[in-house]
Amino acid sequence: MSFEAPWLPALVMLEDHQGDWHTYLAALLACFEADFGADRPSFRGKRMAIKRHPLVDGMPATFWHFISEGSGEANRVPDLRRCERIGWPMAILDAADRERGVHVWEERDPKRGAKILLALPDFSYLVVVDDRGDYVLPWTAYPVEREHSRRKLAKRCADATNQKC
Repeated sequence: MSFEAPWLPALVMLEDHQGDWHTYLAALLACFEADFGADRPSFRGKRMAIKRHPLVDGMPATFWHFISEGSGEANRVPDLRRCERIGWPMAILDAADRERGVHVWEERDPKRGAKILLALPDFSYLVVVDDRGDYVLPWTAYPVEREHSRRKLAKRCADATNQKC
């Protein structure tokens, strides 16, 4: 990851939790709940909710999507790069609300509805938010590690916004 910003939280590392997965997972969940829990955050004036179901080992679906990868709910597995960046989705949502250079664009699909995509300036990290009309639902977030994938995101952004991204 090449982009750095003072407003991005520090990475939450497994080794900082003695390499113990259960302790680490509890710390990740605590970070997630601090960002998306009781305070009921908003994005662009809309109430933000989280997808709670299906629960994965008692954890809400949004949290699980933030820390794991794979196709289909049953096939998702934890990804340490996603885990380490558990504090980044809310920071990026906040930065976009404050117009701090985060790329933001909307894509509409007749079957899936409207998605709001937010990317760091170099497209190295992406947050996907489902726009449900009167509220938004963070859907997933992940590092974009391949350069060609970053270029594709930049093109999608440019196509959606009619400007260079």
